[in-house]
Amino acid sequence: MRFYDPQGSRYGIPTYPFRLAPDGLATRRQLRARGLRPGGQEVAAQILWCSRRYRAGVRVAYLYRLDLALPVRPMTSARWAALARANAARRTCPACGCDAGYILPSSLGICVACADAPAQAA
Repeated sequence: MRFYDPQGSRYGIPTYPFRLAPDGLATRRQLRARGLRPGGQEVAAQILWCSRRYRAGVRVAYLYRLDLALPVRPMTSARWAALARANAARRTCPACGCDAGYILPSSLGICVACADAPAQAA
């Protein structure tokens, strides 16, 4: 097994192949699905696997201990308001100033109607 190193002698921290991590460890996404967060703890282990999609060829997922994880902080009204303002800014076109109703494409930087206006005028 290429990535099996439970003592961490080869990779510095305990390393496991894909789907062979021991119980009691979880990734950030798995913690979030359980309503938990790492809470400042150090990485306990890692999972390594080969991927054809990834340029470097080897992917990594860091694992955290479940017993040290803390509950996710609840959203306050101020945090909800800040999130709403941030999403509104992502939908507002800088050229025409209107709310496009969707997140503006980063490739254009403006709404699709403003991007198509020069083509339609010609």
